[in-house]
Amino acid sequence: MKILGTRMVREDKTARQLFEEVMANPARAKYGFGSKLAIVNVDFQNAYTRIEEFKTAYETDPNQIAYVNQISELARTKGMPVIWTHVAYMENADDAGVWGTRTNTPDSLQNIKYGSRRHEFDSRCKIDHKRDAIYTKRMPSAFFETPLQSLLVWHQVDTVVVTGGSTSGCVRATAVDSLSRGYRTVVPIETCADKHESYHFANLTDLQLKYADVEPVSVVIEWLEGRNA
Repeated sequence: MKILGTRMVREDKTARQLFEEVMANPARAKYGFGSKLAIVNVDFQNAYTRIEEFKTAYETDPNQIAYVNQISELARTKGMPVIWTHVAYMENADDAGVWGTRTNTPDSLQNIKYGSRRHEFDSRCKIDHKRDAIYTKRMPSAFFETPLQSLLVWHQVDTVVVTGGSTSGCVRATAVDSLSRGYRTVVPIETCADKHESYHFANLTDLQLKYADVEPVSVVIEWLEGRNA
């Protein structure tokens, strides 16, 4: 009997090696950019960025926030929206739902409280509080129970650039929801971070193969620089 499909592949390549192979394929199809994008910066808060302070924080590219600031400022100069999300919960954590039931330590997700140091955005982020949209979210996707979809419709956005962390969690969830809502979706490599390179590169590979264009941040910069304000 001839088998047309594929049994699950097993090999000794690392997640990084598999990612590099996928990205090196010159024939890989792209969704591409449309006519107007939004930058969605996911959870650049101290709990996830300040590695010297919190066990829950992580860093992949040390220039991650600088790149995010750069593309966010470029988007603003072109009249395109910038959105920042961060996570926080009520004092009793009832709004964390089942997601808050696995653990209950000072570092647990549901113990990120409104107004706490863990909830605050990293001070290295250059947020324009007069122009940027800022949402507190409670679940992985930046789309879930936030006004993000309405904002994108109002601005006639057709392309969503997703940055932040974690690559395997909230970035992935946001990118999948973005594609599911009909947006061309771009994930700039240097602007995402995770705890372990296996999670990071495995999810970038999966995003590239299915849900998004995973690109060097330089591609986003070049596209924005070529737009008229």
